[in-house]
Amino acid sequence: MNVYLGLDVGSVSTNVAILTDDGTVLDTLYIRTQGKPVEAVQKALCHIRTTHTQLQVMGVGTTGSGRELTGIVVGADSIKNEITAHAVAAMHIVPEVQTILEIGGQDSKIIILRNGVVTDFAMNTVCAAGTGSFLDQQAARLNIPIEEFGDIALKSRSPVRIAGRCAVFAESDMIHKQQTGHLLPDILHGLCQALVRNYLNNLGKGKQIQGPILFQGGVAANKGMHRSFEEALGQQVIVPPHFNVMGAVGAALLAQEAVQGKKVSLFRGFEVADCVYQPSSFECGGCANLCEIVKIHMNGEQIGCWGDRCGKWSSAVTVA
Repeated sequence: MNVYLGLDVGSVSTNVAILTDDGTVLDTLYIRTQGKPVEAVQKALCHIRTTHTQLQVMGVGTTGSGRELTGIVVGADSIKNEITAHAVAAMHIVPEVQTILEIGGQDSKIIILRNGVVTDFAMNTVCAAGTGSFLDQQAARLNIPIEEFGDIALKSRSPVRIAGRCAVFAESDMIHKQQTGHLLPDILHGLCQALVRNYLNNLGKGKQIQGPILFQGGVAANKGMHRSFEEALGQQVIVPPHFNVMGAVGAALLAQEAVQGKKVSLFRGFEVADCVYQPSSFECGGCANLCEIVKIHMNGEQIGCWGDRCGKWSSAVTVA
């Protein structure tokens, strides 16, 4: 079976999507990155090689904060940013989509589309409030499984108002509300509402949020956040299938587009899972930019280099 691989390598998770020729998602994979993106990708490829023995990989695409490193390691045909990948995946599911709300483990973003074209976007990589990691932290503090967070919030009948501008203030306010005797469902619902307000006031400020609206990223699994978005926007918010790996789905679709007309993919093969990789970096003193140059070696041989603005180092490496 001919398939296309999409790899979304982020700071918290490494997501993989396997798509068939007609764009159907054959399988997905979610792996904790744990600060080791190459090892996470190798683990994913090893799993695919073991569970799917009759696959012919026609193209590979990478996205996420580790897309450059991963693209060189696996031999990617397409290396694109998260905005592009999420937009392509959303339009594949809902062609008329106009707004994408995406909240991951460490950051969040909003993407505005009109007539199939990204016209505006915003990202929040500074504050933890509203991200998956913050919700994980609060669930752990309250001693409840994160999987039950949303269901408990849905039981609320009188949500309390929580300060959601900052993760530190939000936690302090939650503790205060607990000490004054408010019920846990009301506190959790109030927290979801606060985080949605923070998201819309920061990322959504000045933007026309029109439907159809898709909610993507791992936080979309939280039913409390989903309901709070619908309450705040006053319209339906769609959580698509494979919402937690939409970046990987988009990367696979972009890879399929990239290999059209080519005879062979740049994919190095599943043997990548067995190779030894060694990254290193240094500061180039060739000009005032002082670029940080990153090099990657496979089994002792340099296979990639990036980070320079002028191309002095990256152009000197020929990737097989």
